[in-house]
Amino acid sequence: MPTALITGASAGLGAEFARQLAAKGADLVLVARGSDALEQLAATLRAERGVAVEVLTADLSVEADVRRVAERIAEPGHPIDLLVNSAGFGLPLRFADNDIDDEVRHLRVHVEAAMRLMHAAIRSMRGRGGRIVNVASVAGFISRSTYSACKSWLIGFSRWANAEYSRDGISVTAVCPGFTHTSFHERMGLAPGQEGVPAVGWLDAAVVVREGLRDAARGRAVSIPSLRYKAVVALTRVLPSALTARLARRGRV
Repeated sequence: MPTALITGASAGLGAEFARQLAAKGADLVLVARGSDALEQLAATLRAERGVAVEVLTADLSVEADVRRVAERIAEPGHPIDLLVNSAGFGLPLRFADNDIDDEVRHLRVHVEAAMRLMHAAIRSMRGRGGRIVNVASVAGFISRSTYSACKSWLIGFSRWANAEYSRDGISVTAVCPGFTHTSFHERMGLAPGQEGVPAVGWLDAAVVVREGLRDAARGRAVSIPSLRYKAVVALTRVLPSALTARLARRGRV
C-alpha cells in the first residue's frame, strides 16, 4: 500500500488529510508537536480503517526535528509515496508589533521546514514517482504580512517543482483554501465570529482536502477549492495591491 507522511496531522486540515487518505487504504506517518492527539488519531484510524499508522513527534521549528522527519521520508526500506506539508500557525498581522523570534519560527515552519521535507521527498521519489501536497492559502495571492509572503513562496515553488519534476513522475500541488472551518483560528485566540468573515466565505475542511487530493492526482500545480475562491484569486490579478492589502486586514486565512 502507498504510504503518506502528513505534518500538522494532530488537527485541522492535516487530520482531515489523514482521515481521507486512510479511507483510501493508505498507510500513514503522522507528524506534529504533541503526541497525545496524534496517538488518539492513529488509534482511531488503525481500528476503523485497518491501516498501518506511525506517530512521529516533531517540532518543525527545530532543525534537529526537521532532520528526523526528512530521514523518515528518505528511509529506503519504507519510503514515502505522498508528502503532505500541512504544519503551520498564524500570527497577528502587525509585523512590527510581533516578537521577531515568533516571526522567525513562523518562517521556519512554513518555508524552511517545508523546503527541507520537499527536498528529501523529491530525492527519494525520483525514479519511482510520488506526490507532494503543500497546504498554502488564498492569502498567498494577496499582500498580507508574513503569512501571505510564506504562502506565496510555497505556491511559487510548487508551480516550479511540479513542472521541473514531472519528468520523474513527481507532482507537486499547492492547495490554496480560503477561510476554512478548523481549529486554526482558535489556536490564535480568536473566538467564533471574531474574524469578521460572513458565513458564505467559509469552507468545509473535508471539501478542501477532497478537492486538493483530486487536483494532486491530476498533476495540477495549484488547487483552489470552491468557485468563489477561484473568483477571489482571479480578482487579485486585476485589483491594485494596495486595495487587496486593505481588504485583507480583515480575518485570518
